[in-house]
Order: sequence, then C-alpha cells, then structure tokens
Amino acid sequence: MNATRICLAVLFLSASVYGCSDTTTGSQGQPQQPAPTVSIMILEKQSVDISMDLPGRVTPFKQSQVRPQVDGVITKRFFEEGAQVKQGQQLYQIDDARYRAQLNSAHADVKSALANQKTMQAKAARYKDLVSRNAVSKQEYDDVIAQNAQANANISVAEAKVTVAKVNVDYTKVYAPIDGQISRSYITEGALVTGNQAQQLATITQLNPIYVDMQESGAAILELRREMQQKQALPVSLLVNETSNELYSQQGQLKFSEVTIDQSTGAITLRAIMPNPDGILLPGLFVKARVHVGSKDAVLVPQRATMRQADGSLTIYLVDANNQVIAKKINPIKSIGSDYVVTGNLDSGEQLIVTGYQKVKPGATVNAVPWVTN
Repeated sequence: MNATRICLAVLFLSASVYGCSDTTTGSQGQPQQPAPTVSIMILEKQSVDISMDLPGRVTPFKQSQVRPQVDGVITKRFFEEGAQVKQGQQLYQIDDARYRAQLNSAHADVKSALANQKTMQAKAARYKDLVSRNAVSKQEYDDVIAQNAQANANISVAEAKVTVAKVNVDYTKVYAPIDGQISRSYITEGALVTGNQAQQLATITQLNPIYVDMQESGAAILELRREMQQKQALPVSLLVNETSNELYSQQGQLKFSEVTIDQSTGAITLRAIMPNPDGILLPGLFVKARVHVGSKDAVLVPQRATMRQADGSLTIYLVDANNQVIAKKINPIKSIGSDYVVTGNLDSGEQLIVTGYQKVKPGATVNAVPWVTN
C-alpha cells in the first residue's frame, strides 16, 4: 500500500515538471503575445493641384439704371422687355413739344440779338466819327461803346439758351447708356416723369462677362496674394454641383483683391471675371468658386488614418524599419476628397498605418501588411 502511494507521488511530480515543456514563456514566465497586425500604405510625394473653394456671389459686369433727365409724359417705348439693347439705342420718347418751343424761342432771341448788334456797331462807328469832330461828347461815345459790348454779350446769352434748348430736346429721347439685357419697363406710356425722380424707367445689365465676388479670411489669403503677385491672374472654376464636383463649362480668372480687411468679419473680398456667353450666371446667384493656386509636391494622407488630439492637432502612426510604431504630427494645408494634403515633415517611402492603429501605441512592435483599398 505504501509502495503504491509513493509511485503515484512520483508520477504527479514528473507530470508537473515535464508536462509544460512545450509552452513558450517570456522573461517573466508569462506567455508572449503575438505582434498585432496593422495595415500600412507606402507614402509617395506627388504633384498636387492646390485649390481653394470659396463662397461667392455673382455680380453684374456693368449695370445702369435708365432715368429721365427732363420732365414730361412718356409718349412711346421702343424696346421689348428682356431684349438685348445696344449703347445709344433709343428706349423712350418723352413729349418734346414744350422743349421745341423753347428752342424756337431761343433761336428768335439769337436773331434779335444779332440785329441789335448790327445796329449798335453802326451807331458806334458813326459816333466815332462825330466825336473826332467834337460833334458829340466823349461821354455819349463811351455810352454807345458800352451798349455795343452789351449787344455782343446778349448774343452769347442767346446762343447759350439755344444750346440748352437743344440739349433738352435731345433729352426727350432716352437712350441706352450701355450694351446689355434690359429689364421690364417700370413706367408705361402716358406716365409723367421728372428729371429728379427716384424711380428708374428700366435697368440694363451686362451679363457677359460677369463678376464673381468671393470672401476669404485667415492665413490662406496671404498665400493667395503672393500667388497673385507672381502670376497676375489665377484660374477660377465654378462648382455647379457640389455633390458630383461638376464644374461650370467656362473658366475665369481671379484678377483683383481688396487692399483692406473687413474688421467685422476678418475677411477680404476677391473678385473674379467669368465668361458668361449663354447668360446662365445671373446677378445675385450664390455659387462656390474654386481658385486654382498652383501645383505643389505633397503627400496624400487618408483622413481615416489620422487621430485628432485634445489640442486640435492631427497625429498619424508610422512603422519604422524595425517594425516599431512611431507617432508624428501633421499639419495639412487642405483636403481633397477623403485625403489630407501634407507638404511638410513626410517623405516618400514612409509606412503609414491606415487600419489597426487603435490597438497599438508608439514603440510597439507590429506585423505590417499592405493596406488594400475597398
């Protein structure tokens, strides 16, 4: 019986010593965990088109409010509402009977002044001869000379009245001051208009080309102004559909920026000129303009591979040559689709952890496999 117990004890001790001989243990006697697997992509620098998407509003290239310059009744309208008109084209006719009568009266005044001038010239010549023979006094001769000068002045006044009367007669014909598309007529035939009225007769708008006014703020405006000084003009496209990134068929140019910043908004106004041959872009329309600043060598970092820190900065995890994780902060200059554009502190050939970074920390050893995009 005792011999049986001794044999069992020996067998138990042998199992305890040799039973775990196939289990891998660490330095502390604990089993080692396999290295976590992460998906990586190899970063490559490439030429990236840098652009800025800015909110904008369409404004007319030229716009003129047609107003009367004399008083009178509108007798006729010469245009179709919404039609294209040319500069100098007659749009309205104001009753000109009163102004033609004033013109005729001014012409009569000129004739009368000319006749009076001839009379005074003849009288002055006669008095000159008489005064030389002491037949009249020197005072009488001086009076005739003064009357002759007054007759000449009266001619100038009468001729000026003729000029004013001609201008008023011409003002009864209301002309288009610019080329463009005319609006509806705000005044009907038979309406009384005055030279200082607030209501315009119609509005003419030039739609081709057309302006797009944009607002930009922050440090980006400094880079934009530097590019404008170097290139004089920057290409501008309009986004017709933001969902599909569909662009307007015509491309314009950014040619102007204000020299002062609005203190209330901290923004500066930029103006682009855009071809509009079909008149699709209408004044007042809100658009999104894409200003093409230029191309830069940059690295595209998937947004899904970045981590936002408490201070607002972005961090990514890289894998070094020893398969260890290192952290690096990035400062993207913009985003394109689902990628950040990074121009600094990243080089071609670096291995970026795209997926699996949530289960590792800097300094950890990982098993890196290529990332396959969906």
